[in-house]
Amino acid sequence: MTALPSAVQAPPSAPELLDRCRVLVRPALTEAVGRLHPWVAEMAGYSFGWCEVGGAPAGASGGKGVRQALAVLGARAAGADGRAGVPAAVAVELVHAFSLLHDDIMDGDATRRRRPAVWKAYGTGPAVLAGDALFALAVETLAAAPGGARSLRLLSAALSDLVRGQADDLLFAARPFTGPERVTPVEYRVMAEHKTGALLGCAAALGASLGGAPGPAVAALDRAGRHLGVAFQLVDDVLGIWGDPAVTGKPAGGDLRERKKTFPVLAALDSPAAARRLPALLDSPGREAEAADLIEAAGGRAAALAEARRLTAEARTLLTRPPLAEDAVGGILRLVDHLAGREL
Repeated sequence: MTALPSAVQAPPSAPELLDRCRVLVRPALTEAVGRLHPWVAEMAGYSFGWCEVGGAPAGASGGKGVRQALAVLGARAAGADGRAGVPAAVAVELVHAFSLLHDDIMDGDATRRRRPAVWKAYGTGPAVLAGDALFALAVETLAAAPGGARSLRLLSAALSDLVRGQADDLLFAARPFTGPERVTPVEYRVMAEHKTGALLGCAAALGASLGGAPGPAVAALDRAGRHLGVAFQLVDDVLGIWGDPAVTGKPAGGDLRERKKTFPVLAALDSPAAARRLPALLDSPGREAEAADLIEAAGGRAAALAEARRLTAEARTLLTRPPLAEDAVGGILRLVDHLAGREL
């Protein structure tokens, strides 16, 4: 097992830190998934990119591992060995996978990380079952960890927020782009904190809790993680409209083609001129480039990036307040710079 670097070593870069945390967590995550029913375990392995349909080994990416890294660094921020945060990392990674399986079904998304989504590969019913199994396994994993029982409240609160955020996201799709019933940027930000930020905050807070951190430090890490989650979502929104497909793996203007109510779109609609023209462009296939230009001219891109910068700055401030281990905080900040730097 690869250990995290000690304080006397040169600090690792963010990609190195993500890699080392994934290596640290992977054996425990693999062991946990192996406790599932073999068919369900295969679906879980497929969702993580470990195997193909039928169980043949695969080399697909299982994601960046940001939540895993935050859990490990949360434990280190509390002054504990990073291994103390591994059960938290496993639990949060399982919850994240569960949420993706169900989200893809609810949103009708046929692909995930350049492969067929689990529900397309195995069927809707099996994918729901696999998601339920991952959720149950996350609770079991955390409850079995030393001090995990008292940390279940943190996970429960994050799950409640995640469900609330997903409910709002689904309801947003049926609301108009303009008029008194339209979705506002403020509402979107609250939804993003619940759907995306809550689990990132929970990851860092759970790691700190298992590492023995006092309540104020756990709360500060939770809040900082929530801010970072929203900031990352806003950056993703920008990339979903203007990102390079060779980098993002998604078609240019894909979010506009799907008429998604992302932050840049909602912020642009605050402009009367954009509010008059943009809905018609979004309803016209093939005019995504025009819509993107209008959103940028109306300030939607700038507003999203400014809000992301503000939230990132608030997260940095939160991380300097409680008595946290400097090397772990430095690692978290390097992750912030690396991920936010995709567009900021």
